[in-house]
Amino acid sequence: MDFACLWPGLLLPLVVALDFRYHHQEGMEAFLKTVAQNYSSITHLHSIGRSVKGRNLWVLVVGRFPKEHRIGIPEFKYVANMHGDETVGRELLLHLIDYLVTSDGRDPEITGLINSTRIHIMPSMNPDGFEAVKKPDCYYSNGRENYNQYDLNRNFPDAFEFNNVSRQPETLAVMEWLKKNTFVLSANLHGGALVASYPFDNGVQATGALLSRSLTPDDDVFQHLAHTYASRNPSMKKGNQCKNKMNFPDGVINGYSWYPLQGGMQDYNYIWAQCFEITLELSCCKYPLEEKLPSFWNVNKASLIEYIKQVHLGVKGQIFDQNGNPLPNVIVEVQDRKHVCPYRTNKFGEYYLLLLPGSYIINVTVPGHDPHLTKVIIPEKAQNFSALKKDILLPFQAQLDSVLVSNPSCPMIPLYRNLLSYSAATKPSLFLFLVTLLHVFFK
Repeated sequence: MDFACLWPGLLLPLVVALDFRYHHQEGMEAFLKTVAQNYSSITHLHSIGRSVKGRNLWVLVVGRFPKEHRIGIPEFKYVANMHGDETVGRELLLHLIDYLVTSDGRDPEITGLINSTRIHIMPSMNPDGFEAVKKPDCYYSNGRENYNQYDLNRNFPDAFEFNNVSRQPETLAVMEWLKKNTFVLSANLHGGALVASYPFDNGVQATGALLSRSLTPDDDVFQHLAHTYASRNPSMKKGNQCKNKMNFPDGVINGYSWYPLQGGMQDYNYIWAQCFEITLELSCCKYPLEEKLPSFWNVNKASLIEYIKQVHLGVKGQIFDQNGNPLPNVIVEVQDRKHVCPYRTNKFGEYYLLLLPGSYIINVTVPGHDPHLTKVIIPEKAQNFSALKKDILLPFQAQLDSVLVSNPSCPMIPLYRNLLSYSAATKPSLFLFLVTLLHVFFK
């Protein structure tokens, strides 16, 4: 491996040279360990678990404080290679790591991100599947599933219908990882199409399924996130680059509108982990030739960086009682966009709400007390690498023990199955409803 010389007069770590080729588990591990060693002040490498075959599920954290959570520093994550035969995302994340660490202290934008964000990067959630591919194919290979032949993106609990598949070690490791971190924004990287797909992937009538869509109460934010990525990718934003595939206007689509999917990871993240996640399909061919990897990096680099910056949308802060004690596990949501599994403060009393510019009422709910309402105005121009900071001091003393025990985590059941109504964002107008009925009748 070649190393660049130190810049004169600057005590910078050695630069890791990463070539454009497919990195199997041994090569990927060697690269990640070298980065963690050479950039120890801004990176932390750890495994969140093991695959069926015992391969480590590596995560590299990039940030000014990579080993510990800091108040007010949002957690961001990228996950790739859920399907072992979808390879472009895996290599892009390795090159993203290389770009982040070598740009720290040289590029103000990247330095600002590293100072203000903890960026978790998992290049491969399905290492067994990747290693199982012997004859790469553009459309399908036996490496799609994990070693037990389970599709990991159909393996999570589902909020709309029972998903009684056997939870795989890789899935359980990710679910536990989500519990331990306050992730705010995320994306998972796939191949086989060129589109940014946003939740929901599954749906019911209450979320708009009658109109062949399934919308979250934060649909405006999700559309913004998807457009943010697609608009900076010259190939994706054209919307029709893959032969014999759907046309995606501006390179964006609602997941359910594309095709319903049970047990997907992005829905699970949003509902049970309070983390906004979209799915990025990055290549028409799942396993393209190695010589095409540089072009994939060139068209995705700006999108990957700009998407990370969106973790600083909206408002963040801590909730305190009148004595200044931070309150964990209390409900903090915006009026008129309640989540079926209410969003709560973490163990530090922190909350993060991704919101577009505008005026909002934040509703803080503590057991035994009336809801506390606070108005916030998100400015058009966000602060540099920071959401609007709004700590909320409640006019009473809370019993911390009762707060902790009275609000258990949401059960892993289909929370939407019996829901009769939902937010205004998902309710069809009478005109659209009639159009839908006519379409169904005459189809």
